[in-house]
Amino acid sequence: MDFSRVELSDDDQAFLEEVRAFLREHVTEEVIRRDRETGDNFNEEVHLALGAAGYLAREWKPESEGGFNRVRRRIWELEKRRAHVPWVTSGTTALVARAVDKFGSPELKEEVMPGVFSGHVRLCLGYTEPEGGSDVATCKTRAVRDGDEWVINGSKMFTTGAHNCQYVFLITNTDPDAPKHKSLTMFLVPLSTPGIEIQGIRTVDGDRTNIVYYTDVRIPDKYRLGEVNDGWTVLRDPLDREHGNVAAEPDGLQDVSIMMHQAGFMAAAVDTAAAKVAEVGPDGRRLLDDGAVAYRLGRSVARMEAALSAPSIFGRVALAQTMRDISPDLMDLLGTASSLPLGTDGSADDGAAEYIYRFAPLVGIYGGTLEVFRNMIAQYVLGLGKPAYAPVAKKAS
Repeated sequence: MDFSRVELSDDDQAFLEEVRAFLREHVTEEVIRRDRETGDNFNEEVHLALGAAGYLAREWKPESEGGFNRVRRRIWELEKRRAHVPWVTSGTTALVARAVDKFGSPELKEEVMPGVFSGHVRLCLGYTEPEGGSDVATCKTRAVRDGDEWVINGSKMFTTGAHNCQYVFLITNTDPDAPKHKSLTMFLVPLSTPGIEIQGIRTVDGDRTNIVYYTDVRIPDKYRLGEVNDGWTVLRDPLDREHGNVAAEPDGLQDVSIMMHQAGFMAAAVDTAAAKVAEVGPDGRRLLDDGAVAYRLGRSVARMEAALSAPSIFGRVALAQTMRDISPDLMDLLGTASSLPLGTDGSADDGAAEYIYRFAPLVGIYGGTLEVFRNMIAQYVLGLGKPAYAPVAKKAS
């Protein structure tokens, strides 16, 4: 629900209408259907259109360099979300582009950034490893210096979007004998480099992610970001942004928390369900007239509104948990036909509830599991100390 009323200036209103018309033209029903079928969360035609129209450059550049002002940036973010623009690869590109701009050499920035702005260069995250968990600092992928080059060997799991990207933001271990946060070096590795193999993996909700193998991959030193063994400094800002652990802007023109794009699908499903249960059926009655239906729908709406209002890392947890909790209720309220996906004849809500039901488990894993984030809240916000993961020692008999 939106309880606000904002009056825009004539110029900003014209910008809003321009954006809506552009997105209606390019983010078609076919684009959304194809996105659900492939699980890519990316559409190259749409992305290149955004670049050609100058939207990508204005989105990622500061206002002083021709980017959006704060009001137009907010309009742009909201309209992209409402149009369901395929989002994952665009999001990872934005995260990495900031690091490239801050830590990359002039030569590397000249190679990468113009393509980022045009849409021809996309960037993905090479963090998690097959035998690792959410602690990316336990990296085992090795980078060994050989003159002016580095030789990389290892593998990365959940490199989402790698098959649609040109570079990977890769965390490597360059000093196995050093403490884990002092052994890391970051690289921006061209994915066309010999020795890189990308294999697709399907998640339970139908999305595609990837495992990527690096075998004697040789890259010039120009692709290093930051200092050797100081990769944690390079990585911190992208990690904080992915976790939602960033300070709020004083003007309030930003999302209350991250995961709002995903929450947009949840809000759309709730609105659709509310409209459906209020329709008069063949028997002259509405499902909403059943007290149990009204109660469960009302509870879902209340939980969603509370989650949408939770700030920072709290909202990141609340939104993911709420999507998991209310999606089964929405499907129950709409009946068996709610299990049919987008574009299927006879679907109760054109796949809205079915999509968030499949999507919900993954939302609680992106960037780290809900358990990890709850521990972060306990440790850093509530001061409850560091979690003890070691097994309890047995008492001597």
